[in-house]
Amino acid sequence: MQKSRNGRTDPTKNASGQKPGRAKQRAYIIAALQDGDDLSEMRELLRTAGVAVVGQTVQHRELPHPNTYLGEGKLEEVKELAKAADANVIACDDELTPRQERNLEKALGMPVVDRTVTILDIFAGHANSAEGKLQVELAQLQYNLARMRGLWTHLERLGGGIGTRGPGESQIETDRRLARDRISALKRRLEEVKGHRATMRTERGRAHLPQVALAGYTNAGKSTLLNAITGADVGVRDRLFHTLDPTTRSTKLDGRPFLFTDTVGFIRKLPHQLVQAFGATLEETKQADLVLHVVDASAEEEDLLAMLKAVDDVLEEIGAGSNPRLLVLNKADVLDEERRTDLFLAHPDGILVSAETGEGVELLQTRILEEFEKGLRDIELLIPYSEGARLAELHELTQEIEREDTPEGVLVRLQLPKTIAARYDRFSTAPPVPVDEFGDPVLPSKPAPPAAEPEPGSEAAAAAPPDAPAHAA
Repeated sequence: MQKSRNGRTDPTKNASGQKPGRAKQRAYIIAALQDGDDLSEMRELLRTAGVAVVGQTVQHRELPHPNTYLGEGKLEEVKELAKAADANVIACDDELTPRQERNLEKALGMPVVDRTVTILDIFAGHANSAEGKLQVELAQLQYNLARMRGLWTHLERLGGGIGTRGPGESQIETDRRLARDRISALKRRLEEVKGHRATMRTERGRAHLPQVALAGYTNAGKSTLLNAITGADVGVRDRLFHTLDPTTRSTKLDGRPFLFTDTVGFIRKLPHQLVQAFGATLEETKQADLVLHVVDASAEEEDLLAMLKAVDDVLEEIGAGSNPRLLVLNKADVLDEERRTDLFLAHPDGILVSAETGEGVELLQTRILEEFEKGLRDIELLIPYSEGARLAELHELTQEIEREDTPEGVLVRLQLPKTIAARYDRFSTAPPVPVDEFGDPVLPSKPAPPAAEPEPGSEAAAAAPPDAPAHAA
């Protein structure tokens, strides 16, 4: 309701002229697939971006058309169907080349957005921190740089007058130069952010606490699981890419402190620009001692395998593919007994949990401790009385310490991770043992066995010179 000049209230007029309840943006989805017609993920992306889906068309072909993405006949069909569905934008389930985008807009007579634009728009809407906004802006500029068009063609060339004769600089060249300058400035600022993150990781490293990163497909329940394990209150929403900035919380498992970090979610066909822009954020996963690969167990098995592959590909790309990993099958509360059995058979190493109800969380914590204990070393240290701070650090790391007071200092026996134990080698009572780059002890090589003495009358004995020894030492 709105108040008129004479004080009476009148119904508010619809300025856009649209019918009540009609979505402002109505997308018609197109896709070129080899088989199948499932576009549920693209629908979910558009829903998260605030766009209504009014229809879809899938053309089965080996590869998209290099000029128009779809064939000419299918384009005519899409044009009629989109018009009948009252669509005002075309959404493509792939990243389009600039040529494909221009030709599609010309053929269909309406704006065209691809999968990458949709994901970037979601990131832009969910970025709250200064770092997140920088990362999103960098990804958008890198994507749009090759897609800039000459909007000021009537200006042709800038310049003119005495001292400025010549070809000058076109407006599109100016825009691209400004965009490249902005990209360089953003990269410099993100390098500073990367340095700050490295400093924070160093500070956490001084506490010698094991770090666990939660990685996985977007909307798999990583933030909810972080809350269930640590008792934190990280914000949770049922939408894609709700978490963009890594969140670290500490907790104790069996008396031993751990750091758990919730990271940005991944997705199939994740734009390469985002992987580059979020390099500082993804570094948290790369530096983790253990990665919890969280997956939505309620998805169909085919979709679940595709999610696993998408996350594995990104982890390999950022250099975290070799990190120790545990598979966590989340959302067990919505599964029936048949699906639980299928998951147990298909993923025997997976841990079935429900972050919502707490089912399986204790088992997951036990498995985390078991993975951590695989890398423990039994050590004996003699801590001088003047190094009381070091002794306090050891008590913070573990409660299972055997100690004995001696005239030289405190003799302690305990278990520590290999990487942490190396920092206390100067207090070790054992003779130094050479280790390799991974911290594993290098075993001395065994001497080669003596060569067998040739039998008399054999070819080897006949070939040996008369003064040759009977055997080699």
